[in-house]
Amino acid sequence: QALAYFEQLKISQDAWQVCAEALAQSIYSDDHIKFFCFQVLEHQIKFKYSELTEVQQQLIRETLITWLQAQMLNPQPEKTFIRNKAAQVFALLFVTEYLTKWPKFFFDILSVVDLNPRGVDMYLRILMAVDAELVDRDVVHTSEASYYCTNTLLKDTMREQCIPSLVESWYQILQNYQYNNSELTCQCLEVVGAYVSWIDLSLIANERFINMLLGHMSVEVLREEACDCLFEIVNKGMDPIDKTKLVESLCQVLQSAGLFSIDQEDDVDFLARFSKLVNGMGQALIASWTKLIKNGDMKSAQDTLQAIEAKVSLMLQLLIHEDDDISSNIIGFCYDYLHILKQLSALSDQQKANVEAIMLAVMKKLTYDEEYNFENEGEDEAMFVEYRKQLKLLLDRLAQVSPELLLASVRRVFNTTLQNWQTTRFMEVEVAIRLLYMLAEALPVSHGAHFSGDVTKATALQDMMRTLVTSGVSAYQHTSVTLEFFETVVRYEKFFAVEPQHIPTVLMAFLDHRGLRHTSPKVRSRTAYLFSRFVKSLNKQMNPFIEDVLNRIQDLLELSPPENGYQALLSSDDQLFIYETAGVLIVNSEYSAERKQALMRNLLTPLMEKFKVLLEKLMMAQDEDRQMALADCLNHAVGFASRTSKAFSNKQTVKQCGCSEVYLDCLQTFLPALSCPLQKEVLRSGVRTFLHRMIICLEEEVLPFIPSASEHMLKDCEAKDLQEFIPLINQITAKFKTQVSPFLQQMFMPLLHAIFEVLLLPAEENDQSAALEKQMLRRSYFAFLQTVTGSGMSEVIANQGAENVERVLFTVIQGAVDYPDPIAQKTCFIILSKLVELWGGKDGPVGFADFVYKHIVPACFLAPLKQTFDLADAQTVL
Repeated sequence: QALAYFEQLKISQDAWQVCAEALAQSIYSDDHIKFFCFQVLEHQIKFKYSELTEVQQQLIRETLITWLQAQMLNPQPEKTFIRNKAAQVFALLFVTEYLTKWPKFFFDILSVVDLNPRGVDMYLRILMAVDAELVDRDVVHTSEASYYCTNTLLKDTMREQCIPSLVESWYQILQNYQYNNSELTCQCLEVVGAYVSWIDLSLIANERFINMLLGHMSVEVLREEACDCLFEIVNKGMDPIDKTKLVESLCQVLQSAGLFSIDQEDDVDFLARFSKLVNGMGQALIASWTKLIKNGDMKSAQDTLQAIEAKVSLMLQLLIHEDDDISSNIIGFCYDYLHILKQLSALSDQQKANVEAIMLAVMKKLTYDEEYNFENEGEDEAMFVEYRKQLKLLLDRLAQVSPELLLASVRRVFNTTLQNWQTTRFMEVEVAIRLLYMLAEALPVSHGAHFSGDVTKATALQDMMRTLVTSGVSAYQHTSVTLEFFETVVRYEKFFAVEPQHIPTVLMAFLDHRGLRHTSPKVRSRTAYLFSRFVKSLNKQMNPFIEDVLNRIQDLLELSPPENGYQALLSSDDQLFIYETAGVLIVNSEYSAERKQALMRNLLTPLMEKFKVLLEKLMMAQDEDRQMALADCLNHAVGFASRTSKAFSNKQTVKQCGCSEVYLDCLQTFLPALSCPLQKEVLRSGVRTFLHRMIICLEEEVLPFIPSASEHMLKDCEAKDLQEFIPLINQITAKFKTQVSPFLQQMFMPLLHAIFEVLLLPAEENDQSAALEKQMLRRSYFAFLQTVTGSGMSEVIANQGAENVERVLFTVIQGAVDYPDPIAQKTCFIILSKLVELWGGKDGPVGFADFVYKHIVPACFLAPLKQTFDLADAQTVL
């Protein structure tokens, strides 16, 4: 009954008063009702506090204090979620009232809690909620204008009036509860860590506090929170010399307490926090060194550098730790340390040894675990991939410090591993190849010219690549090694220009069970893409192998109709790469035009034949699932043919290869699909894409097909169809201009009628996807008008008859002024600007001058007056 009553209360004006009374008098024991009461108060303070009288505001303050007093006496503490919500309400009231009506906020709370455990818990939760309001969210709450305050003012006032007292209370809490209430102690350490970033550090970074925190570091239940607290202290901005002293004094105590003996510590959760603290200390020292160098204080900088060097052995222990979280936490320190070494004119023997140790650590940590699931990668695997990216950054930085050392180390590991790859675990083989792969980015050169220039580097990389392709490691029975092999040969494709004798070996690896016919779909898929890249990069060097490769990939090019039940080796997306590869092989070959034409016809004829058969089947299909499967297959056929044309850059190359006829045949085969009444969206999409490609490859030879294709595509079309059809017309208009003028004249109004019909269709009020489709169609329509006017074809519009011209012009004015769509508005103003330029003189259409003064000029003033118009955007204003 009470819950039902409170649900009704939501809409009541005096809800907050009922809730305040319920809380102050502890009327209800139900947790949901208590939580709801706090929610109502929270809403009142956040949004309607200024509407309350002085007496009502006083009532809310008293309610909260009364509720807090009751907590001291309750036999059972409130549930955690209620305490957290109450703390949020206290914090909101603090932000609203502290500067004006409740300056004794913290003192009033402290007088109530009086270090009672139940009260201390609430006090600490309130402090955390206040910090969240002031720092984490950086939100400014307002009551009335006179009470308006910024977070900075609140923090300044707190620093003046109450922070020393709060710090004292924290010290008392830590001292009282450190041995008998670990939960409260940890809570208090969290508060200290949160506040230390914006209060006077000397209040915390002093002997009594630090000694207590260091004491907590040896108490198992407290040390993780103590670690985090020390990290926040170390992270606080301060003078570089003072910071160095603070970090050094902390380190001495931690070391003497035995905390630097990582190998004797098996609590990985603590070590993860500890590595974060060590990382913070290392980075703090490096920041101090940087400032001191900048200030020219070389003596202090040298002292700080020695302090940094003294932490490197600890850093290395943490970096090499088998737990990746611990290792990951120290990478920032490693990275910054290497940055320092990069700036030094010469490295000492110890520093060189440190670089080598970091290098070996990175190589070891790059290695996969036995448990890594390659077939079904989950969250753990994703985390390791991210961790590997961090290690890669370290490797790149190592290369900047000592490229020779990195090259020598990788070469040593690579050669040792590949000499015995048959008896070596997969993760070690994978990482050896991975290191070679990573060298390409770590030791960058322009245009991948790794095998020229620096002789030492070129020789080392050439030796490793030779070993990679001749060792037989491509046959290793693990997907990670196989993939790494293919990734690496493609990355170093310039190697095959230097030693072309290895091309057949690698081609066979791509084409047999190691690559495109591997048992793993993941390997087959990635190899299809890499094979395409490999073939493209080798260009003329592929000549001796073209016929053989085309024969070997024949089965991979087969269109797999839905009814044959045969599971194709490659998905249709992967087959796109194989078709592109076949096209590239044919076009880049040194064969005669006749031979190229014959090969291209051999490649595309099976697609055309299957297309005709499947289209007939689709026309007769009754079942919708079967229709969809057939339409998808037809779409793939068009897509494959389209993809082969990527080998051509323009009409010239198509003509030179004698392939124009083949593509014209494809066009005639595919266009009938546009008149199919079933699965229109899928079929039209495929044919449209093919037409886009043919406009580039066949140029004006495609024009005879456009009127009929357009007619079919404009029948029974929806917003999305039109939106995708317009770019095709824009492409034709921009490319052929006056050549397509008669066609444009003819289809201009049918296209506009189709657009207007769709735009005027009523849509449901909350149908956001329909609204978005209409917005995109409107943009496409204006883009079409912009293309027509911008291509010098404004007469196409002018010749549509006065009534139609007027209608078009009014839609542009509407787009410029009425629609809250900046992209469409810009387009409309560009169109209007162009039309004024073209038609504004004496030769313009009759009545246009009047239209300029009655509609275009007012539009320039009306549009910026709209709230949706962004005057801050320079392009819009222009």
